[in-house]
Amino acid sequence: MNTTASFAQPLDMGSVRLRNRFVSAPMERNYCELDGTMTDRYIAYLERRAAGGAALVFTEASYVRADGKGRIRQMGVDVDERIPGIARMAEAVHAHGALVGVELNHGGRTAQGAVSGFVPVAPTPIPCAVVGGEMPEQLDSDDIEHLVECFGEAAARCAEAGVDVISLHGGHGYLIHQFLSPAYNHRDDEWAEPTLFVNRVIDAVRTMAPGITLGLRFSAFEAVDGGLDAETTRERIDAIDTHRLDFLDVSAGNYESGQWIIQPGEWQRGLLAPYAEPYARDFDIPVGVAGRISSPETAEQIIASGRADFVSMARTLHADPDFPNRALDGGRYRPCIACNYCIDSLAAGPIPCSVNPWVGRELEQPSKPAGTAVRVAVVGGGPAGTAAARELVLAGHSVDLYDERGSLGGDFALASRLHEYPEYHRIVDWYRDELADLNVTCHTGTRVDAATLAPLDFDAIVLATGGRGPAIDLPGAGTRRIRDVREFLASGDPAPESITIFGADREAAAVADDLLQHGTRVVMIGPQETIAHDVGRRGKIVLLPRLAASENLTTYLSSVVTHIEADRVVISTNGQQRTVPAPGELLVSHGVEPRAGLLTELRRLAPRLGVHSVGDASGDGGSLHAALVTAADVAVRITAAADSRVGADA
Repeated sequence: MNTTASFAQPLDMGSVRLRNRFVSAPMERNYCELDGTMTDRYIAYLERRAAGGAALVFTEASYVRADGKGRIRQMGVDVDERIPGIARMAEAVHAHGALVGVELNHGGRTAQGAVSGFVPVAPTPIPCAVVGGEMPEQLDSDDIEHLVECFGEAAARCAEAGVDVISLHGGHGYLIHQFLSPAYNHRDDEWAEPTLFVNRVIDAVRTMAPGITLGLRFSAFEAVDGGLDAETTRERIDAIDTHRLDFLDVSAGNYESGQWIIQPGEWQRGLLAPYAEPYARDFDIPVGVAGRISSPETAEQIIASGRADFVSMARTLHADPDFPNRALDGGRYRPCIACNYCIDSLAAGPIPCSVNPWVGRELEQPSKPAGTAVRVAVVGGGPAGTAAARELVLAGHSVDLYDERGSLGGDFALASRLHEYPEYHRIVDWYRDELADLNVTCHTGTRVDAATLAPLDFDAIVLATGGRGPAIDLPGAGTRRIRDVREFLASGDPAPESITIFGADREAAAVADDLLQHGTRVVMIGPQETIAHDVGRRGKIVLLPRLAASENLTTYLSSVVTHIEADRVVISTNGQQRTVPAPGELLVSHGVEPRAGLLTELRRLAPRLGVHSVGDASGDGGSLHAALVTAADVAVRITAAADSRVGADA
């Protein structure tokens, strides 16, 4: 146990003591009922984070009044009917030695009627285009007073339910932040004073829940024109009644600068620590910080240097709830790759995790080994294959994994070399190390067919051979070299002077971006109306402006190639044909088709527990998350089939 690390030390915060410095930060998850009531699914998720060693487990930004609801399944603390569910959650988290926190919030201008059922309200009627742009109504003084009461009443409900810690969300562009910001508070009455509202809320919470530990989360800056910069934010915090608070928690950004709320993987780990440091130095209450804290080394550097007293970790503990325990015991943890798939899924419903197939499915995750151990062959060593192998071995089965490439990772390992994805290699490395420690027999550089596997008499076979780009047959194709983007990446060829890409999807955008970093002139021709249409907003929030600013990128969108020549192509744009320059090799990025050629052949072997395809080979890929989920579910099905077969034979 690493008891000497700074993050291992307990921390007194108000009336409570944290067992270490790891805080599972407030993170919207959409796991509640539609009316905001706690669910068994959400309780299992939070309980798992408590069991993983976090000292304080927060739920999420929870609305104190119904018109402040911003997500379809966001947690509510607006009425007494929410109390029993929160109490059940608190009991489950406390059972693992962790404290429970709830973040009180109102969306203000970021809430939209399509979600809440109400017209949004705000200090000043300024719409938020990022979430739909509905014009909010300006709050009058009576309604502001009512909102203050709602915060206090919500805190009282939490206290009654056994919650230990309340955090007021004063950042990220929500209501409290809107009052603080000169960009969104243009009032000329008493509420023009930027800290009046938050101070009134602090007073209400202290009155209604007097014994509870209370803190404030805020953005150190907004990074928008006319908004709060670091200096002005400090002036605001100095004017807040911090003597009535027990901690501060530093974040950054608002909805118009979302890259600062949820930072991309390209950005430095722990990048907000310098902004937290002055608060940790000057205030006599604990100060936490968020922002790309995805390794024990980063957490230790921040805390040991005195830049913060605790670290608020959202995506990191979303990816691996055991991160705190692994940091404490020096073990291996499943890394967050900062792809932002989780946050980009919020509008659709409950959020998943790209690298952890059991996130949000904790109640379904196997908790004990199989009753009957069997032998399984996994063909393919990409994400789906390595995930299936790991899940099967954890269930107690014996696994042989085959891959024709010389190393594991498949096409995802190729993507991990690209400029946009500097963290992707971490999950490839993690699976490789996991399989080595679990004694999975890996046959890399080995191409197999049915004849190879037939004499080995496996009980089940998992086909994880991935996908390939569809064939392109166009007039003039013989005039130049044409390859799928994956073939190009696998070749390891150096960046050329110029290149043309037919396609504007996720893969095309990432390859174009990488080549542009090497000085390549890129022509992109795509049938899509926008670049990277299949990527969520947060996932491309840094990429798209960079592509738009590049002088070496020429794009023809809503266009298809109809004829190929040596150094130009004929394209059709909305039915209008024209010839455009298209230098260099032609790369094609039109998605993937399953590489399932072995499927029929393997099925003829009729293994006792069947042949199962996963990931792109099954047509159920398309994302890392989908690949890992299909792999985990197939492992469960094989285990169930083995147990039921033995039971039937008994």
